[in-house]
Amino acid sequence: MEDTGRIRKNPSRETCEGIIKRILTTEVLQSGANRHFKSAADFMNYFESLYPASDALNKQVQRAIKALDMPKDELGYFIVNKTMDQFDQEQEISRAFRQADVTVDPMDDVEPVFISAAPHMCSYISHLLQESVTFQGKFLTILETSNGLIIYTNNKNQLIVLLNSLIKDV
Repeated sequence: MEDTGRIRKNPSRETCEGIIKRILTTEVLQSGANRHFKSAADFMNYFESLYPASDALNKQVQRAIKALDMPKDELGYFIVNKTMDQFDQEQEISRAFRQADVTVDPMDDVEPVFISAAPHMCSYISHLLQESVTFQGKFLTILETSNGLIIYTNNKNQLIVLLNSLIKDV
């Protein structure tokens, strides 16, 4: 009687790619990061448990790794579900964020205030408010619109009182 349970044909490159992605995704879900897989050789124990060990299997796994074009983190481990282009774009964004001293400010407590103004004056008024010592810390951002300014603030009432104090009836 023949034991056909273990002897199987080598998987296709696409099958290997799917298995590798599943292994890496599981690793990340369980551990929070990939800290086991840096090369095709690191996957061979798994593949050899399903398929007979051979040079052809090893080459197929290597082809799958190459086709996946996965970037590696700073320690040399594969990053799953990103291409090299995506990784390079994210690295460039990260560098720009560091150069721009970026912070994330959730706008949960921020409210808009609209100032209606003549369109030709919006840019000038925005500049004056941004440079004003009086208005420092009173708003998160100012957006120019076609007929005024939208100011986002976390102290709406105080800003409205301050703005109204500067509006003079002629």
